[in-house]
Amino acid sequence: MTGPANIAAALKGANIGRVRFNEPMSRHASLKLGGRVDALVLPEHEAQLEEAVRRLREHRIPFLPVGNLTNILVRDGGYRGALISLRGLDRAVCAPANDGRFWIDAQAGAPLGRIVALAAESELTGLEFCAGIPGSVGGAVWMNAGAFGAEIKDVLVFADLIDDGGERKTLRREEIAFSYRKSNLPANVIICGARFALSKGRSEQIRDRVAEIMKWRQEKHPLQYPSAGSVFKNLPGMPAGRLLEELGLKGRRLGDVQISKKHANFMINKGQGTASDMVKLIRLVQEMVQREKGLFLETEIVVIGEEW
Repeated sequence: MTGPANIAAALKGANIGRVRFNEPMSRHASLKLGGRVDALVLPEHEAQLEEAVRRLREHRIPFLPVGNLTNILVRDGGYRGALISLRGLDRAVCAPANDGRFWIDAQAGAPLGRIVALAAESELTGLEFCAGIPGSVGGAVWMNAGAFGAEIKDVLVFADLIDDGGERKTLRREEIAFSYRKSNLPANVIICGARFALSKGRSEQIRDRVAEIMKWRQEKHPLQYPSAGSVFKNLPGMPAGRLLEELGLKGRRLGDVQISKKHANFMINKGQGTASDMVKLIRLVQEMVQREKGLFLETEIVVIGEEW
């Protein structure tokens, strides 16, 4: 059973960290919009995470893991169940491997920006493409985040996770099927952490590449407004932003949610936007692309929850 009271009863006495009931996601999402979730669970270490998962499964309460909430949109009617925030699981360390390479071991809640900085400080190359990508390690692995011709799968060694049966597992890169902005990991699998293999590089070259990517993002992306990064997945040979620009959709607005005039694959919250505004604008874009081009645009953003 769902609802704040039922979830509170299910979690009573459990060592699972902090819990916020009936919590508005507009306080946490990068878009600064979204409805309320029955419970937002915030474990501070993996033992608390495992206990939270065990309790929720035992009481058959729906739940989803979330990171920095950069690519999840909760509809205005809210989410009936629990979201488990992995932000508190953010440890990351660097160590030499046995084959001359180096490893970065990172928990799921570690921000990608911090992993990029750790690699640069350690003079390790291979993660520069992640510079400026919002989100955390867990979400990056689950959706195979990428940019500039590189993807997380290219540097992943293995992922530690809790499977849909509640068991801890380690899956090697070869055991996970990756494709463009997608893996075959189910939505209810919780990624606890990952190991990345990097190579020794030249500090100046690594820092220059990171600075170059960050400059490009600042010039091309509307970073002055709340957004969730790219809304739509690119089509083969056609960036989604370019397609939307060709269709004259730059600047299209519903309520306070607008397709950025700077980059058409970004939707921004001008101040008082709602999840309903964004969902309607996404559908408008998809319908127009289907009608005018005969193509379907798949979202990178995952929409969950209920309408009003």
